[in-house]
Amino acid sequence: MGQMRRVIPFTRLGRGDLGRVGGKNASLGELTVGLASAGVTVPPGFATTADAFRELLDRHGLRPRIAEQLDRYREGAALEDVGAAIRSLIMAEPLPEALRNEITAAYEALGRELGRPVPEVAVRSSATAEDLPEASFAGQQETFLNVRGAERLLEAVHRCLASLYTDRAIDYRERMGFDHLGVALSVGVQAMVRSDLAGAGVIFTLDPETGFREVVVISAAWGLGETVVSGQTDPDEYTVFKPSLKDPALNPVIDVRIGAKRRKAVYAEGGLTGTVDTTAEERGRRVLTDAEARQLAEWAVAVEEHYGCPMDLEWAKDGTSGELAVVQARPETVQSRRRSTTLRRCLLTGMPGEPLAEGIAVGEAIGAGPVCRLDTPVELDRFPMGAVLVTAITDPDWEPIMKRAAAIVTDHGGRTSHAAIVSRELGVPAVVGTGNATGVLRHGGHVTVSCTEGSRGRVYAGLVPYQETETDLAALPATRTRVMLNLADPSAAFRWWRLPADGVGLARLEFIVAHQVKVHPMALVHPERLDAADRRAVDQLTEGHLDRTGYFTDRLAYGIARIAASRWPDPVVVRTSDFKTNEYAKLLGGRPFEPVEANPMIGWRGASRYYSEGYREGFALECRALRRVRDEMGLTNVIVMIPFCRSLAEADKVLDVMAAEGLRRGENGLKVYVMAEIPANVLLAQDFAERFDGFSIGSNDLTQLTLGVDRDSEALADVFDENDPAVTSLIRMLVPRAHAVGRPVGLCGQRPSDDPAFAAFLVGVEIDSISVVPDSFADVKQHVAAAEGSRYGGDRMVPSGIRPAHAEPPSAA
Repeated sequence: MGQMRRVIPFTRLGRGDLGRVGGKNASLGELTVGLASAGVTVPPGFATTADAFRELLDRHGLRPRIAEQLDRYREGAALEDVGAAIRSLIMAEPLPEALRNEITAAYEALGRELGRPVPEVAVRSSATAEDLPEASFAGQQETFLNVRGAERLLEAVHRCLASLYTDRAIDYRERMGFDHLGVALSVGVQAMVRSDLAGAGVIFTLDPETGFREVVVISAAWGLGETVVSGQTDPDEYTVFKPSLKDPALNPVIDVRIGAKRRKAVYAEGGLTGTVDTTAEERGRRVLTDAEARQLAEWAVAVEEHYGCPMDLEWAKDGTSGELAVVQARPETVQSRRRSTTLRRCLLTGMPGEPLAEGIAVGEAIGAGPVCRLDTPVELDRFPMGAVLVTAITDPDWEPIMKRAAAIVTDHGGRTSHAAIVSRELGVPAVVGTGNATGVLRHGGHVTVSCTEGSRGRVYAGLVPYQETETDLAALPATRTRVMLNLADPSAAFRWWRLPADGVGLARLEFIVAHQVKVHPMALVHPERLDAADRRAVDQLTEGHLDRTGYFTDRLAYGIARIAASRWPDPVVVRTSDFKTNEYAKLLGGRPFEPVEANPMIGWRGASRYYSEGYREGFALECRALRRVRDEMGLTNVIVMIPFCRSLAEADKVLDVMAAEGLRRGENGLKVYVMAEIPANVLLAQDFAERFDGFSIGSNDLTQLTLGVDRDSEALADVFDENDPAVTSLIRMLVPRAHAVGRPVGLCGQRPSDDPAFAAFLVGVEIDSISVVPDSFADVKQHVAAAEGSRYGGDRMVPSGIRPAHAEPPSAA
């Protein structure tokens, strides 16, 4: 046989060699050769060939003996017995002498290249049918890290070859219809990156939960990457916005979430690896800087463009040199296969009560059934079909059980853990990284697992009713009136990217403050005014931030950026905070800064706060977050909107404060809108239009203040009506007045969702946009189209007069 048929260096491999060295090693060759010009660093190495594996199987009748064992499995023999028997057969057959010699020679050559006679290497399996766009064999065969010395390397290679017949691999090939004996195995041998002294993780070139393609998502933990992939640790997560990567002056990192990172994999004494606890300092510290996250994202995008499809990569950082490297790349196999024109929605229809456990939501579905709590994989007949699997952590040995589960809940793991990856592929909802599921979920008790409430997955007691719907987005009609979204939760924003909305008409800062920041901004500016208990709580919440106000601007900017990125380049109208004083007081540290008001609904709220001594410094933090999103991250589609602005003098004061904080109308394309929710905004519309670039009708407050009705009063609920002639008259008055001076008008409220006639009324007054919650979007779009059909007939898509666009789309960064 030819000398190089059994072992080939990565530098002589490429995508076309999948049949010779499997998907993983062919991809490493492609990265090494094809991405060098893009600056992508790939550790050197070599691969054994599929021919070498076949040579082993053809010795001493090994192939027919394997076939006999597979026949036993199909006839009912236990999977674990058949798998163990086949692996024993392979391990009992010595590696051919020629293969041993070529591996040893290639290892010695690698040592000379690295300048180390006995280098540490990673030894990974690469099946000749793996890492295809239509299937993923990832994690089914063995991997060995920190292998040193030729003899240990030969042993690791032999064990990798035998691992083609792990129980999970046999099960997967049976399920996917692959011919067992038609699949061969290559072994990749790659120089180790000393990430045991730094960190490692996984990269997706799209959002792995929703398929949103404008971001790169990076998971990162301390130590070797196996803890991230296996789910033994809860990693950091960095979200990078692809369009902003194109401009070196921008910071494209639009979200950072610090994981617990309680465990890390390191080199073990005497070889291979072990897992140890991280320090408190490591748990609170970021693994990657923004610059490092950017570098990895740029490489990932280059790989994606080279392959022409979304990618799933593994990366590592060398703790001795500080250099980053890509150590694996494969096509992403779940979201890339989903139809982008179909929106599948699950929605709880019953009242679930408080969750028993919470963690990271995987998938966008709901599952329910009896809890089956397990510590280790068991025989399939001991796991009831349709049960909810609850365990500390999963690995590939769990996969036969996982495919029988209605839902999966784990104590540990992040969005790139084994449990998350397999759950997505199986279409099974999962909640990972709960921390306590195995302790709080009772074996045999019925639960409902919901992954439809944003990034947090929740486990509820009992069988909570829910419904599933599918919407064909391609069938939704086009409309002249822009139908936009009301979004509040940044963690859920990417879920709606498939909706053909015209942007976001209302993004509420107070939701981000209440749920992600959780602390009153003035408590960060003036901690000396807090009592001891609140001071300790604030210190704990903001740990890791030398400047406590930086915590506020970080969390707020990341929340705004996620919403803005989800609709780029369409306009995203962000309303500055509109808490009432009683709501502000409930925030951590809020009571010393908020007066007690008899009627907070018409008290110190909205614009009146922004220039006052009692909140001016807090509003400055909001402005800094908005400026960071627009000017530093490049999300110039953000429009700022001021709520509850009572007078022209108040408008001038607010705009002056914003300008002092670097937010000036017109600079970098900044537009500032005002809420039209006070009759004064309508009566003086043209004067307000001199100060603002657009109006958004807040129908609840406009109705409240027009009719003199407390909108929260149960006794007056029958009087509160947005369709009252007094309210609709004000809307009829506002729209033409605004249009006369070139200002658009939108409405954000629930009424168009509940009342098709009200939507038709808005179309009739030629409103520019209607903004609704995502669940109502499809219905409202159809109501608007029907109303436009009645009003405009065949010309309903042609704007009349000089009606302005809601916002000019910004140019791509």
